[in-house]
Amino acid sequence: MHTVETVLLVLMIGAVTGIIARYIRAIPLPLIQIMLGAALSWPQKGLHIDFDPGLFMLLFIPPLLFADGWRIPKREFFALYRPILRLAFGLVLFTVIGMGYLIHWMIPEIPLTVAFALAAVISPTDAVAVSAITRNLGMPAHTMHVLEGESLLNDASGLVALKFAIAATLTGLFSWTEVTQEFLWIALGGLAVGAAVGWGFSYLRDTVTRRLGDVAATQMVLLLVLLPFAAYLLGEKFGVSGILAAVAAGVATNFGDLNRADYISERMQTAGTWAMVESAFNGAIFLLLGLQLPSIIGVTLRDAGHDWWILVGYVAIISIALLALRWIWLMLGVSRSLHKAHQAGKLVKKPDLWLNLATTLAGIRGAVTLAGALSVPLLLNNGQPFPARDMLIFLATGTILFTLVIGSIGLPLVLRRVQAVSEPESVREERQARIAACRAAINSLAMSDEDAAQQPTEWQAQQHEIEGRIAREYRSRIDLLDEERTPESAEMQDLATPDAVQERRLRYVAELEMRLNCIKVERHTIYAERHNNRINDESLRSLVQELDLSEITLRKRLEVARRAAAKQAAKLEGH
Repeated sequence: MHTVETVLLVLMIGAVTGIIARYIRAIPLPLIQIMLGAALSWPQKGLHIDFDPGLFMLLFIPPLLFADGWRIPKREFFALYRPILRLAFGLVLFTVIGMGYLIHWMIPEIPLTVAFALAAVISPTDAVAVSAITRNLGMPAHTMHVLEGESLLNDASGLVALKFAIAATLTGLFSWTEVTQEFLWIALGGLAVGAAVGWGFSYLRDTVTRRLGDVAATQMVLLLVLLPFAAYLLGEKFGVSGILAAVAAGVATNFGDLNRADYISERMQTAGTWAMVESAFNGAIFLLLGLQLPSIIGVTLRDAGHDWWILVGYVAIISIALLALRWIWLMLGVSRSLHKAHQAGKLVKKPDLWLNLATTLAGIRGAVTLAGALSVPLLLNNGQPFPARDMLIFLATGTILFTLVIGSIGLPLVLRRVQAVSEPESVREERQARIAACRAAINSLAMSDEDAAQQPTEWQAQQHEIEGRIAREYRSRIDLLDEERTPESAEMQDLATPDAVQERRLRYVAELEMRLNCIKVERHTIYAERHNNRINDESLRSLVQELDLSEITLRKRLEVARRAAAKQAAKLEGH
């Protein structure tokens, strides 16, 4: 099958499985997509795709990690940086060393350096899989932020460890000093390149849109979609982590977005575009993973004959040991920083047995693990086959499936035991932000004495009437807090004289203009709340989206009202 046909088919199947998952809620979407991919490729004449790890890492991983970096609440991310870094880097090193020796002891035919390579491959959690499995399961928000931050950063540490394990296998040489220096260069360099790309794009975008406004929104959204690929390629060209470059570009771009409150069209198009890209690429990743299963697992088990159960046992032991090491590290290496974060108010839910267990089961492996395993070279420097390469790929793939299944089954059961917080912090913050926005809108309604003096007395009375009506609605929203009351539109009925009809229409236009101004004030106040760290990025996007939709509706109504008023004015002039 041609590449273009394959891509189109994978995207179509991804969309279809997304619809199917709405009807089969008991099975997570990633598992449905993996099973369907395996079913499509299992028959001898089924769909077979040559998996190019380099191409896969370039096409699918950067936009998804960029989107995660762009979306993750930066306030919580930086507030919880200690446990995130200890999981992203400390746990990877702990896993590589512990699993490396365990694998070599359990399977002596795998050399120690190859065992370290396998341990490095399975050490990073997968950001896409973690969010896909844990979404809508009731995971405490701050714990979810820690998991997202971990999965965004640990890919780089795992791939660096893989690089040096392969180098040690090929050359027989290993140096801790060289490893440390190379890791710092790759990690810090990747973050620097990504931040530079993100800030550079934000500066150029601001320069362009200051002149053109929202006219170039579509082009800016297209450039934004291409940005993660640029950050990844630039990072790889400089010899640093392209993955961390994509993540850092997403974080930097989000900071640039905080100063773009007035660009509604761009913001709406960006949200819709990224929702589509993430859905399509998430589905493609898990479908491609499923398409590889028969050729990796099926063939290996078939060649093993009656000893297939030994290989399955290896996968189970490695996966359980992987989760056990994660549990130990959470209890010993991260527990103290989590408790400090809770005491400082940065972590609402105090870590306990069930929450630690849920965090352990959320250590799901995914596409990056498979891409890393398949990137292992076929031959050594002397032309000999790379030792135990097929076994490494089989065990890595089996670990992906095991952690996906265990996470899908175990997490819902464990999270039922996790005591829910009575009111999430974000809900309280959103309520306070709504109140602040409503109060600011009320304060913006009053005309200045200078402006009022220039208007006729009758017009001033009408303005005060409109102000009072809008202010009452805002006060009602403040009282109700969680009930968004849609302002009632004035009904234009030709029941009076033409002059009276025109007067009502002009009043209606004035009311809509005033409402639009209030929405702008609300939006700027919401952004000010975010600048002052009183709300997080998730709350910001949710609240601003509501205001944007309201503004779009009011602008359409205003356009219609202005046309009607202009038409009526033309009629009056004709008479």
